[in-house]
Amino acid sequence: MYVCMCHAVTEDQVKRAIDGGANTPRQIAKGCKAGTDCGSCVRRIQALLGEHGARPCPTARLAARLGLADPTAEEAAGPAVAPGPVSAPAPLRAA
Repeated sequence: MYVCMCHAVTEDQVKRAIDGGANTPRQIAKGCKAGTDCGSCVRRIQALLGEHGARPCPTARLAARLGLADPTAEEAAGPAVAPGPVSAPAPLRAA
């Protein structure tokens, strides 16, 4: 499965980079350029890093909630908490 459509990088390529010692999205990007164009793949790369124990990722829980992480990792992390409602910003008033 493709992780990065901009540079045609597959999940297997990212996993090989992790196995080769990459432990941050930046290190993965150095090898294959994934995450350097539009950025839509960065969350998936972070989830893969978290799943493979390369580095505790601050967004691993978000990735799990979005269904991007390994389902067994979700069970180990405990129940996901749904975020509260987001309120719209107050309109600006002209002075």
